[in-house]
Amino acid sequence: MDINYLAVFLAALAAFFLGFLWYTIIFAKPWQELIGMGSKGKGKASTQETPNLGRLLGGSFVLELIMAFTFAMFIGRGAGAMTGLGYGLVAGLCWVGLAFGVNYLFEGKPFKLWLINAGYNTLVFAVMGLIIGAM
Repeated sequence: MDINYLAVFLAALAAFFLGFLWYTIIFAKPWQELIGMGSKGKGKASTQETPNLGRLLGGSFVLELIMAFTFAMFIGRGAGAMTGLGYGLVAGLCWVGLAFGVNYLFEGKPFKLWLINAGYNTLVFAVMGLIIGAM
């Protein structure tokens, strides 16, 4: 198995920072409202139920490393940036995003929440694919 470990690390790092931008700056307010963040006593998740910051950041980076590593196994080395980008768009939207969609339908979650979360995963896998494919 020929894996470019630098590409895996950079792809995971890109996903980590994209998550920060996506959920704390770009879509912070609507996402927090849709998941009930800060709605204490209303039967939804509250800010007191969120994990501590170190566990959240460390855990998410480890998971992103695993995602990037397995995605690199799928893409292969030397696939090219555009091929990696195409694989990333397909993986993010058609696999992850649509799998979320099935769950969201059964759970009765809002379509807007699906757009935010599926959009993030589509962007993340596209960028991961771009980085891995280019390197």
